[in-house]
Amino acid sequence: MVDKGPDLGEFGYAGDDRVVPFQVEGLDVRGRAVQLGPMLDAILERHNYPLPVARLVAETVVLTVLLGTSLKFDGKLIIQTKSDGPVDLVVADFSTPDRVRAYARYDEEALASAIEKGETDSQALLGQGVLAFTIDQGEFTQRYQGIVPLDGASLEEIAGVYFRQSEQIPTKVRLGVAELLDRDENGKPRHRWRAGGMVAQFLPEAPDRIRQQDLHGGDGAESFDGSVDDLWDEARVMVETIDADELTDPTVGTERLLFRLFHERGVRVYPPQAVYDQCACSREKLRDVLASFSQEEIESTVEDGVISVTCEFCSTTYTFEATEVRPQ
Repeated sequence: MVDKGPDLGEFGYAGDDRVVPFQVEGLDVRGRAVQLGPMLDAILERHNYPLPVARLVAETVVLTVLLGTSLKFDGKLIIQTKSDGPVDLVVADFSTPDRVRAYARYDEEALASAIEKGETDSQALLGQGVLAFTIDQGEFTQRYQGIVPLDGASLEEIAGVYFRQSEQIPTKVRLGVAELLDRDENGKPRHRWRAGGMVAQFLPEAPDRIRQQDLHGGDGAESFDGSVDDLWDEARVMVETIDADELTDPTVGTERLLFRLFHERGVRVYPPQAVYDQCACSREKLRDVLASFSQEEIESTVEDGVISVTCEFCSTTYTFEATEVRPQ
C-alpha cells in the first residue's frame, strides 16, 4: 500500500534542488532521490566549463548531494577525484545541513584533444587515479576517508564499490545529466542544466540476510553467494531500469518517478530536504589563511600594494591591503 502523503498524481511536489528520502518496506530498501535545477545551473554558470567538464561536475554534485544529505551530524562530506586524465581534479563538498559547492580543474590542450577524438565520457576524461570520499566532523575529530580506484568505471559503479568496501551495504546508484535548450520569458534562447540521481540501499531488519561474498568489490559485480536475495535483486533491477531522461525530466518529478518504480511494493516518501549553492569562503577565513604564511610568502603575493585571492569554488575575489595581513 502506497503511503498517503503527497498526491503522486501531481508532479513537482518536492520540486528541484530538494532531496526526497524514501523507503520501500516490501523490499527492505531505503534511499534518496533528487532532481537538481537552478542550484546546479548557478554552480556551472559561474565557471563556464566546456560541456564535457560541466557534465562531469554535475554528476559529482548529484552524488555528493545524495550522500551528504544522509549525514546525521554536523560536518562535511567531500568527494574528490585525483587522476591523470584531461580533467585531473573534480571536487564537490556538502556542508550540513544544506550547502553545496564544486569545481573542476582541467588541461585545456588535453581536453581539446579528447573532444576531437570523441572521448568525452567520465572514464576518458578522468583517466586513471582515485576517488576519495572524506567525512569531516569538524575540529577536534579525525577525518574518515575512503578511497577507491578510478579504473575505467563510471561514477555510478565507483560509488557502488565504495559502499561495498566501506559500509558493506548492497547499494545501487543512478546518475543522470541533461542540457535543456529553451527560451526565457522574453523569448530569448536559454541554456540550462539539469541533473538527477537516486541511491537505493538494501537494509533488511535481519542483518544476516545481507550475504555478500566479496565486500571488497571482487569483479565489480553485486557479489553474492549462490542464492541472491530475491528482494534486493528485484529492487536493484528496478533501479537499473531508470533512464537518464527520467532522472532529469522536469515534467516527471521525484515522487512520480519513485511511484513508477515501486508502487506495486509500496513506497513511502518523506519530507524533502532543500540544498543550496552556497560557498563556505569568507574574507575572515582567507585573512586567517594569509596570516599563516611567512613574511616572504606574503610579499611574493603582493601586487600594487594589494593581495587578491579568488575562491576556486565560487569565483569570488577578495582583495586585502598588504598592511592588513601579518604573519602569525
